[in-house]
Amino acid sequence: MTDVTLVLLLLLARQGAVGVLDDAELARRIREGDRQAFRCFFDRYHAFLLHYLERMGVAPDVAEDLVQQAFLTIWERRAQIDPGRSLRAFLFRIGHNRALNHFRDTRRLSREEELPELKDPGPGADHCTEAALLQVRLREAIARLPERRRAVFELCFLQELTYREAAEVLGISPKTVENQMAQALRQLREALADFR
Repeated sequence: MTDVTLVLLLLLARQGAVGVLDDAELARRIREGDRQAFRCFFDRYHAFLLHYLERMGVAPDVAEDLVQQAFLTIWERRAQIDPGRSLRAFLFRIGHNRALNHFRDTRRLSREEELPELKDPGPGADHCTEAALLQVRLREAIARLPERRRAVFELCFLQELTYREAAEVLGISPKTVENQMAQALRQLREALADFR
């Protein structure tokens, strides 16, 4: 290790090196009002939550607003953060609930509209290659999953939350998440059986 590297490491350690902290330490620091820790948490999970809400069918501009509101809620309720629980799961639960509220409110305004589904990748995409066809069929199969099963699959598989974190987001037990994931994977395997 060079002297320059050692000096940089010491400076980062002295400054708190917020960017390399795990989620539990970030939660503890955010609870104490550390703005740098909050910024690190924001940078780490903003894109993930945005993508999750868009996959739920929220329009991109609305999804961005809901993400901002979710992070604002985290900051405003920072004194209530339990460092022993997943702050990431709490963030996703806030975002998920805000998306459901948005769907409820927009449905009230326009009764004839149904909940939006996952976006179609576009015309002709299924003719490009077998991989593109597989991707289209996978998206369709995911869209056909029952709502809760799809939410569990997207949180655990696409957003890489643990079963416990997904259970916190959806307000269900980890065993229910495990069962829903098993059923989702079985259903997706059946839908894609001809690609084996």
